[in-house]
Amino acid sequence: ELEKKLQKKKMPKEARDKVLKEIERLENIPSMSPEYSYVRTYVELMLDVPWSEKTKDVMDLKKAKKILDGDHYDLEKVKTHILDYLAVRKLKGKSTKGPILCFVGPPGVGKTSLGQSIAKSLGRKFVRMSIGGIRDEAEIRGHRRTYVGALPGRIIQGLTQVGTNNPVFMLDEVDKVGMDYRGDPSSALLEVLDPDQNNSFRDHYLEVPFDLSNTMFITTANILDTIHPALRDRMETIEIPGYSSEEKIHIAEKFLIPKQLKEQGIEKYNVKFTCEAISLIIEEYTREAGVRNLEREIANICKKIAREIVERKKYPRNVTTEKVRNYLGVSKVLPSEIEDKNRVGVATGLAYTPAGGDILLIESTYYRGSGELILTGKLGDVMQESAKAAISYIHSRAKAFGIEDKLFSKSDIHVHVPAGAVPKDG
Repeated sequence: ELEKKLQKKKMPKEARDKVLKEIERLENIPSMSPEYSYVRTYVELMLDVPWSEKTKDVMDLKKAKKILDGDHYDLEKVKTHILDYLAVRKLKGKSTKGPILCFVGPPGVGKTSLGQSIAKSLGRKFVRMSIGGIRDEAEIRGHRRTYVGALPGRIIQGLTQVGTNNPVFMLDEVDKVGMDYRGDPSSALLEVLDPDQNNSFRDHYLEVPFDLSNTMFITTANILDTIHPALRDRMETIEIPGYSSEEKIHIAEKFLIPKQLKEQGIEKYNVKFTCEAISLIIEEYTREAGVRNLEREIANICKKIAREIVERKKYPRNVTTEKVRNYLGVSKVLPSEIEDKNRVGVATGLAYTPAGGDILLIESTYYRGSGELILTGKLGDVMQESAKAAISYIHSRAKAFGIEDKLFSKSDIHVHVPAGAVPKDG
């Protein structure tokens, strides 16, 4: 039975010889022996591994572009990259190596779902493996067959699961890989994610090289700093920034609201959200770079409308700003506002946060003292030094500004950057 399977299976000579050798061994082992089940499991797994099975790529660039545009708004850089790869593949043929991309961006901007869209646009299967928190190298490279219950690594398992050797393989949360006495998984990933080495990837369990060069690997991360430098060097980093308020409104109208109306069972009731209502949810009920919380708040509103339909048979056709406040209650986020008129001692600064841009009102005052500079507001070293540099500049140009020299030695200057509990540096 196993020999028949082997004859039908297309596999490299080294792997075929190894399987034949194991089948011969199997014939000489009594079926009651524990060794028999180990060898049989190995042979069956070797026959299941997709050595030469692959899906045919969609070579129609217009169709691929349509799929990418239909699933995600904006993200032009990523889409262009995929279409460039497809164009090269079309001209060059089968010998093109799969690109190894790393999507870096804050949570909720669509990194994982973008991987699924790429697989769809290429006409390939999709495998997702979360490697956040993995500490054991054997998760990547597999266990040696000497161990009881040994298994191949998660990469070979993923390929066997989809039955092809050229899927889009997503390694999620590559910035959160751990390490301990069992080995360093990020070092094991170096071989997997190197286009020049991964054509002969050796899994400890298979004991023969496997060609991963047809697989398109995509990794995702929230920050680059924690990724192993050698690993970072092997990947092409594509930064996916957070969305602006205008982009979020567009995403909500085109993707999130239709999805939530369908999920909450109120699609046929033609409920519409006004542009002002969506803007209010974004500005006063969420504070994020992505759209996860925005989708959550839209879902909450849809659930409340569903309840009204069931209980009272009455529901709002248009969700306005007034309805949003009724459904979601008091605002969770108060937007920063510039002072309505210029005031002495208050300057406006700009800040960059993971959730987008913000405004800082920098307050200062001086009073009789001993020439001290007091800085509050949880400021980092760079901001503290900036404040000291500003004082030195004013001191050096005191005459030009009409400030008396003795003012500096007889006054304390206090600079405060609200909010006090938020760490700041620049």
